[in-house]
Amino acid sequence: MAGYEDGDQMPETAAALRTVAHNVRAARVRSGLSLDELSRRAQVSKGALVALEKAQGNPNLATLVRLADTLGVSVSALMQGPPEGRVRVVAAGDVAPLWAGERGGEARLMLTTSGPAPVEVWRWRLEPGEEYPSHPHQAGVVETVSVTAGRMVLVVDGTEHTVEAGQTATFDGDAPHAYRGSGTGTCDLIMTVHLPPNPAPAT
Repeated sequence: MAGYEDGDQMPETAAALRTVAHNVRAARVRSGLSLDELSRRAQVSKGALVALEKAQGNPNLATLVRLADTLGVSVSALMQGPPEGRVRVVAAGDVAPLWAGERGGEARLMLTTSGPAPVEVWRWRLEPGEEYPSHPHQAGVVETVSVTAGRMVLVVDGTEHTVEAGQTATFDGDAPHAYRGSGTGTCDLIMTVHLPPNPAPAT
């Protein structure tokens, strides 16, 4: 659920777009929100919402994150169909990147766990100097970043923290934050985003 820039387009198949359209509309109806009200709260144009619920266009990741935060659900809840069994095994190559950096970095949302307090599991790759900013999330969101190779700089509320291979950092996600590749090589990391139990829609 990390930060997403408005220009980051997520690749979508027609089937995936239909799934997103269904899930967004269902979450909006459950929340009792009109298109106008969801547009206002999520800061997404009504035209973009109408197109999204009709499975048209190619919504960017920033839009999905704002909608998920406003509706009190995970990004995966808007993107995934119903669970297919007790155990899910997901290969990185089977998951399309939801963000692609200018220097070759990428982020893939591998899966979201079920239950009252879901956890998103992300795989990230950041190239040196590549930065990805995030807007603050709803209160109660906790992010954990484990660097498996290379080095990154984690910026939380304006303060920089270097995280090296073999190190893990955690922080509350309700402050502005960013991830930046550092050093001379590629930084690989696993990120988990812990969502609060039964989150209420934002007001």
